[in-house]
Amino acid sequence: MDSASQDINLNSPNKGVLSDFMTDVPVDPGVAPRTPAVEGLTEVEEEELRAELTKVEEEIITLRQVLAAKERHCGELKRRLGLSTLGELKQNLSRSWHDVQVSTAYKKTQETLSQAGQKTSAALSTMGSAISRKLGDMRNSATFKSFEDRVGTIKSKVVGGRENGSDNFPPSPGSGDQPLPDHAPF
Repeated sequence: MDSASQDINLNSPNKGVLSDFMTDVPVDPGVAPRTPAVEGLTEVEEEELRAELTKVEEEIITLRQVLAAKERHCGELKRRLGLSTLGELKQNLSRSWHDVQVSTAYKKTQETLSQAGQKTSAALSTMGSAISRKLGDMRNSATFKSFEDRVGTIKSKVVGGRENGSDNFPPSPGSGDQPLPDHAPF
């Protein structure tokens, strides 16, 4: 007979004993080592306590056996229903996450972060406007206009021939048109 389907008699602690769940607790009071009686206890009281201890130890063993059988039966039912440990873990995590989301602390934190995000967005928008305004002011400055004119002049010299439909490049520096300045970077 399969031990997983074996009935356990709650009145008999030795029926259906599983070696995996056995303990080294002596069951028979005659086998247990005797200790000197505690002062104030008579031999009769000591024997009654030892008998009760033995009975409780037997009940513990029986309950462990019953629990092991119930756990096996539960595992078999879950297997037959297709429930897995991973599925249960997912369900527990989902339930825990939901509990966190409905907690007061989570809601307060979410609200605080939302407000911080809005304030940050507003600050970045203000900063972007200020940078844009400063760049506009800089573009209208005399220094920028002078720089822009110089870049335009260089551009017209480099691209000038191409704009007229010619693939001719302007004469290279030093070819006789203009002398090279002494501080040329190239």
